[in-house]
Amino acid sequence: MSTLPSPHAMTSDLQGTALVGLRYALIPVHGYGIAGATAARMLDPDGSGAARLLQPGEPIPYGARPVLLAETTVYGAQCVEQMLRNWAGLPRPWLLLISDAPVRPVPAARYRFRALQSRLAGTARVPYLPVLRTVDGADEALQHKDVRAAAEKLRRQMEGK
Repeated sequence: MSTLPSPHAMTSDLQGTALVGLRYALIPVHGYGIAGATAARMLDPDGSGAARLLQPGEPIPYGARPVLLAETTVYGAQCVEQMLRNWAGLPRPWLLLISDAPVRPVPAARYRFRALQSRLAGTARVPYLPVLRTVDGADEALQHKDVRAAAEKLRRQMEGK
């Protein structure tokens, strides 16, 4: 019986040497976009492979913390609820709420997210970042101080510091 971690949870160099374990497996609950790509880079600022977006149907790598990504809309809350209904036999996921507007979520979305708290390991939030509407990708987004500040805060929330 091997005691090595799953190869899916490790990033390796060209010689196959393990460099960094995958810490965060990000699961967009209602599609892929710049917000999800940026969230992955926020949790992996040096690009070492500590966080990545999972493809549809891809299993959660052993040892990685599952993180559901959702916008702060009623539709986002409904998608999280549906995902959690089918969540069985896996560690409780974190929920990463990405603000889609510079205002609080509407009451119906707030209520749903609050009602789901007991099924989650925790909830973290990323504020509305207008710069995401203007960038070509996540690397470019991280060049902006507002995104870097939000990334620091996000990592503190997720790591409990």
